[in-house]
Amino acid sequence: MKLIDALQVSQSPAGEGWPELRIFLACGFTPLHLHTFLAAHLRSRLPGVRPEIRTGLFGDLFGNIERLKSSEADLLVVALEWSDLDPRLGIRSLGGWRPSDVADIARFAELNSRRLLRALEGISRDMTAVVSLPTLPLPPAFTTRPVQSGLYERQLDRMLAQLAESLSGLSGVRILNEQKLAAVSAPAARYDVKSDLATGFPYTLGHASAMGELLACLIENRMPMKGLITDLDDTLWSGIVGDDGVDAISWNLDKHSQMHGVYQQFLSSLAAAGVLLGVASKNDAATVAQAFERRDMLLSKEDVFPFEVHWSRKSESVRRILSIWNIAADAVVFIDDNPAEIAEVEAAFPELTCRLFPKGDSARILTLLEELRDLFGKPVISEEDSMRIRSIRNAGAWRDASDTSASASDEFIQSAEGRIWFECSHATDDLRAFELVNKTNQFNLNGKRYAESEWRQFLANPAAFLLTAAYEDKFGALGKIAVLLGTRYADRVHVQAWVMSCRAFSRRIEHQCLQYLFDEFGVDRVSFEYTLTPRNGPLQEFLKSLVDGALETPVCLTKEMFFAKRIPLFHRVEVSVHV
Repeated sequence: MKLIDALQVSQSPAGEGWPELRIFLACGFTPLHLHTFLAAHLRSRLPGVRPEIRTGLFGDLFGNIERLKSSEADLLVVALEWSDLDPRLGIRSLGGWRPSDVADIARFAELNSRRLLRALEGISRDMTAVVSLPTLPLPPAFTTRPVQSGLYERQLDRMLAQLAESLSGLSGVRILNEQKLAAVSAPAARYDVKSDLATGFPYTLGHASAMGELLACLIENRMPMKGLITDLDDTLWSGIVGDDGVDAISWNLDKHSQMHGVYQQFLSSLAAAGVLLGVASKNDAATVAQAFERRDMLLSKEDVFPFEVHWSRKSESVRRILSIWNIAADAVVFIDDNPAEIAEVEAAFPELTCRLFPKGDSARILTLLEELRDLFGKPVISEEDSMRIRSIRNAGAWRDASDTSASASDEFIQSAEGRIWFECSHATDDLRAFELVNKTNQFNLNGKRYAESEWRQFLANPAAFLLTAAYEDKFGALGKIAVLLGTRYADRVHVQAWVMSCRAFSRRIEHQCLQYLFDEFGVDRVSFEYTLTPRNGPLQEFLKSLVDGALETPVCLTKEMFFAKRIPLFHRVEVSVHV
């Protein structure tokens, strides 16, 4: 983005009613164009949001962070440079580069790195902090030739690596990836010496734009995709298994098909992170099953469900897979090496993300994997992620069993031996709860998505509560599958958000959630901040089954109404309260 374009975008009027996103930009240099580019990229990435960026005192990065109060900003952005760790690592301060000075610089930088870590440990409990570590080159302060890395440079690099490792362990901190930055901003083209000396702004315009874009990307923090459907022939492996035979397909260096093996191990890593994997292949099912029995296969058949292997259209396979997963097409990626198959699936599911597998082009395959990592990447792998594929399989077993047991009759529900764990707290660091609220569509009270700052501010209210429910039965564990966000008053509870994973449908968990509210909070009335959305039909039908008449906001349910229409509940319930 050019500066003139960034100025136009950042200064364009915001729409009426747009929510404000208060950002504190902490840097030791003059923010100048970084401020402009960050604002512009945020406006581009977060339409309908009005970013307000505030900066602190020049030259006092650590003090600015230490003085910042959680009530003053929703999010912190830190642009750290070497001169913040010691002014002598920049050229605006003259403090000496003698060997004894350089040793002192290394010690002082180490102390300041610890100071920064302490400050970010504190502030990240109350707000998200997005951090970029030094992006500019070290000055020629060392006795070794530039081609040779010296002792003190290595000490500084080690100190920075230790700082990065410690910060990456903080749930409220996101660190800009230097490798990604280098791909869009060459290290040799980042530093503007003239601007640094004249104005205190050290970045070239190109580097400032790249920094603004990547920092805005980290701030956006979009929800990851949920599932990937892949073809097999000339995609998961090289060759046509039906023509070449099971032993002739390959994914190795000897057969010049290594990138297919890389794709397999990439998919295996996605599965381990909780991404749903499905196969849509025009093939013979028995032959494909034999291929997955090969001992050198890097993707286990246990990581894939379902297999849609037949000779019908790929769009029919995709439709069945989406139905089994019970997720929307806009949360799924489809991969195939055949452009005609891609076009056929795209026509049937325009909201699906479809990508061509570029067989025979190793560089483009690697680029595709990098794009997929961006679509599916997540900072933390939860317990629920590790059990997702098992719970999808178990849901199939539940459906099969319930179909033969009078459609989930009382006897069947009771025989399932369901157990529910309720936890009520103010926990702002429950990433699974935050993720569920922001990605669930069908059983969703109103479709509202929360920014991390909104989430924290809501739960900072002493009357607020976060109620989560985890579930398991004899068919398997589903993990944490329901979240209610609400406010407790003297005579009632008001629920602002209520979501439940589609994997938990038909188990009467939603009824048990309401019984918890009435019993544990001791109220006679619960109101719901309900809004009709294009996708929340299951939630609508549930509320209609309890409330007489049309649903109006707020929906009010009395204890008498609920218990008059409540169906039998057989779960074993355990409660943990931290409010």
